[in-house]
Amino acid sequence: MKVADAVLISLVAAGAGLAVGLLGLLVAWLTRRWSIRWQLTLAATVAVLTVFGGVLGVAWLMFLSGHDLLVITVVTSIAVVVAILVALVIGSAMVRWSGAVQLQARQMALGGHQPPSESGPRELRSLSAELAETQRRLEEASAREARLEESRRELISWVAHDLRTPLAGLRAMAEALEDGIAADPHRYHQRIRVEVERLARLVDDLFELSRIQAGALTLTPEPVLLGDLVSEALAGADPVARERRVRLGGQVEDGLEITADPASLSRVVSNLLMNAIRHTPADGTVEVRCRLAPGDVRSVDLSVSDGCGGLDPGDMERVFDLGWQGSYARTPTAPEGAGAQGAGFGLAIVKGLVDAHRGRVWVENLPAATGCRFHVRLPA
Repeated sequence: MKVADAVLISLVAAGAGLAVGLLGLLVAWLTRRWSIRWQLTLAATVAVLTVFGGVLGVAWLMFLSGHDLLVITVVTSIAVVVAILVALVIGSAMVRWSGAVQLQARQMALGGHQPPSESGPRELRSLSAELAETQRRLEEASAREARLEESRRELISWVAHDLRTPLAGLRAMAEALEDGIAADPHRYHQRIRVEVERLARLVDDLFELSRIQAGALTLTPEPVLLGDLVSEALAGADPVARERRVRLGGQVEDGLEITADPASLSRVVSNLLMNAIRHTPADGTVEVRCRLAPGDVRSVDLSVSDGCGGLDPGDMERVFDLGWQGSYARTPTAPEGAGAQGAGFGLAIVKGLVDAHRGRVWVENLPAATGCRFHVRLPA
């Protein structure tokens, strides 16, 4: 083939393709709001018409016989029709597959549940799977929000009760002292001090929770020897444990040290200890253990075990909720002055402080339903 012939054929094919392409772009712009079925059909039509126009143009230039020209025309025409039909079928399938994803999104908006689509191209299946995962997360968030709202309502009720009860007692004792009818003024003064301390603890817990939830908690990280911290927490909890006849024990690996806020971490351990003592019956045991996390030398695992008798699965999901106090069966009656039954803030504070340290806290039941073990995982 001569160079001139090759150039002429290229020019004819390019001209036919340019003409068909421009016409196709114009039609595509005019039908841009139509269904994807027609968009795919248009794309296939432009492709085959480009070939069709180029072949016919070159055939005319070659001055083919009428028979040969007819053969080329028939073959290319059939190719055009087949390509358009295939594009229509694929476009219809795409519409059906996208309709399934649209239905899934509509059901998600209405609160229903639609399983992810298993048909269609990979992109649509991935989108359907993402929608299903998003729906699962929304359901979890909705359930968590419902639990939080329930906790807030319970919190208001419990705080009102915890404030009203000591205030009523303080008022009665103050009136008895003023009227001079108190049989034992010293005992009344002692009880007033105990009730005031109880109210002070309640206010401190509320203030700590408000700082945690508002994101205003300021940490001052520094190296902390966990052995010393656990020893101080055990010493602070020992009087309450003795009064309830609960044995305390601790085991910390030698030289174990992490970088954390000492005051916040001390409160975490103290709250877990007091919670364990509160829910452990007389002659029971509360034990603290601290070691490097198994398989992860960059984390420390601190655990507190009690003898509460185990938690129900539903309670394990709510144990760190604000205001949660546990079932009555799990809450032994506290002796007077032990400060046992609180307002349900202790574990919520623990979770907030651990989260602020970018750690993780969870609870598990001990074997044979003898008790619970609270775990705190902190980066070393």
